[in-house]
Formats: sequence, C-alpha cells, structure tokens
Amino acid sequence: MLEIIFDPKSYLFWLIIIALIAGAIAIISRPFSTYIKFVYPNAKFEAIGNPFVTEIELSRIIENKNLDNFKEALNSLKDYNVTGDSTDNIQNSLDNHLLLSVEMMKKDSSKKMTNFFNTYLEKLDIYLIKNTLKIIFEKKTLNNKIIDKAIFPETKKFLHKIIESDKENLPYIFKDYEFNEEIINTISAEKIDFIKLDIVFDKYVINKLKQIKVPYKCENAKQRFVNTIIDLINIKNILRAKQIGYSEESCLNLFLDEGQEIAFWKFKEIAGVEYVPQVISALEGTSYFDALKDAIEDYNKEKSVQVLENALDGLYLKLVKNISIKNYVTIGPTIRFIVSKEYEIRNLKVIVKGLGEGLSSDIIKRVLVKEAAT
Repeated sequence: MLEIIFDPKSYLFWLIIIALIAGAIAIISRPFSTYIKFVYPNAKFEAIGNPFVTEIELSRIIENKNLDNFKEALNSLKDYNVTGDSTDNIQNSLDNHLLLSVEMMKKDSSKKMTNFFNTYLEKLDIYLIKNTLKIIFEKKTLNNKIIDKAIFPETKKFLHKIIESDKENLPYIFKDYEFNEEIINTISAEKIDFIKLDIVFDKYVINKLKQIKVPYKCENAKQRFVNTIIDLINIKNILRAKQIGYSEESCLNLFLDEGQEIAFWKFKEIAGVEYVPQVISALEGTSYFDALKDAIEDYNKEKSVQVLENALDGLYLKLVKNISIKNYVTIGPTIRFIVSKEYEIRNLKVIVKGLGEGLSSDIIKRVLVKEAAT
C-alpha cells in the first residue's frame, strides 16, 4: 500500500499531493481573504474621518453664533445633513445621523461584521433602558418621547411596558425579556443603589460585546477593545464611589471584570484608598495615570469627577486610535470610526445645547471630549 501511495505513477500519489497543496494554499490565503474584505470599508471610514473629536475642528464649529450658522457649517461637510429648527430637533437629527452612519458601515462591510454593528447599536438601547429606569426610580417626570429614541422595535415595546408599569412589576417584565438575575435582583431592591445599577448593566453590555463573533484575525483587536472598555468603566466607577465616600468593601462590589491593565489585585489596591486623588496616584504605571494626573487641577477646582471622566474619555479615543493603527488591515479602523463617531455626535449635541442656551464658547469647550494628544 505504501508503495502505491509514494509511487509517482499512481493516481493516489497525485491526489495526496494536490490535497496537500490545496490545504497549504487555503491556510496561507485565509488571512488575505480577511484583509481584502476590509480594504474598501477601511478606506472609506478613513476618508470620512471624525473631525469633531479634535481640538481644531471643535474650536471652529463652536464659534458659530447661533443654531442656523451651526447647521450651515456642519452641513457643508458631505457626511452631514442635519435638520431641525430647535435644540431638541437638531439633537434628534444628530442621533439619527449616528444610526445612519452605523447602517452605512454595516452595508459597506463584510456580512461577518453584521453582528458587531448590531450589538453596538443594541448597546445604545440597553443604556437607554438603564437611564429610563433611573428616571423612574428617582421619581422624576418621564417624557414618553424617550421611547422614540430607541433603535430597535423590540426596545420600544419594552420601554413602553416599563414606563406604564408599577415598580413592583418591573422585575417580572425584565425576567420576561430574559435579562439576567443580577439585573433583576438590583431593580428589586427596596432602596436602589444607582452605582450598582450602572455596574449590572455595564456587565450585561460587556458580556454581549465579548460574545460577538468577528472575522478571522480580528478577535485579538476586538478583545483589546473590550478590555479597554472594562478598565475605563472600573476606573470611572471607583472614582465616583470614592467621591461619594464608599468603603473598600462597597468598592469591591463594583468590580466589573479584569481588563487590559486593571487586574483584580490592582482594583483591590485602589479600592483600599480613601480619596479621589489617591485613586489617581494608585494608577501610576498604567496607561490611565497621565491623563488623570493632568486633570487633577481642574478636579480640585470643581470637585467633580466629571472632569476626570472626560479626561478618561479623551484617553479612550487615543487608545482606540492605537488599536486601529496596530490592526490597520482588519477591524482596527472600523472600531475607531464607530467609537469616534459616537463621541463626535455627543460633542455636537453638547454644542447645540450650549448655543441654544446662549453659553459662551469657553463654557462649552470645558465639557467636550477631545482625543488625547499622542
């Protein structure tokens, strides 16, 4: 039998050779088949860019004196077509632009990326649900127009149910929609812990992001992206907790998961400090230290962790840029464009609100998120 297999005159010999060559070609060509699928969308996303997470373009758009001038300046860019005469209508138009941008990305990308884009949009709906719950638990006036902000029809139905429901029935509604037990237990508590509420929804979103299937050679970049989000949420949560005065034990309950740089032992070390500036000092040696250290002066003036959170968001944009550069031929530019687009829309909505209320450009600039310097 071996003689037949290794006999160049036999058909079996050449079938084996052909099979081996075909297998080798398949293995070698697989990465290239992935790269090819990203060539067009990545080039398009890079060409469009995200100007409104940069200092220069934000300063330029802020200088518009009113909403009409703002719309005219924004719509001069081929990527935008903002409509509306009031602050709310223009902000809604900007929200719609974000959705259209993601749909454009989905259309231009490989079908293997569809789940990534759908999950990213679902993330926005999940946080809308969380924020609606907060309004309900705080017993504030809830405008039913919030339902219109939902992206998916199923979310609209769900929001309608929880808005019309009594607090006692909320856990049953969430159970029917297959939310996990941790979320159900949190909203069932007699006294709602709002930081805990943030944590359980963040965990829910993170788990969905972790489960996304992406094309070959993209998993490492996606995982780094998710791990970076985990780090930032962990840091933000503990900053808020220390501002409020949480104990070490209470802070440990806020741990989301191990991320890119913040392992549990590091989080435990940070949880053991008493004040916000000590949290920043405990982060020395990580990628997050310099951005927070540079913002500490503003924090000391305002005594608001929002200043520190904005600094972290600016750093997040820089870290996503780094992921894009290292994964330029695959999913990197896609991640950068969608994240930057989300912050770009957030910045533009802030500017619209500021212009509508007649605020000075200096006040508006303080709350904008800009990509941290390289």
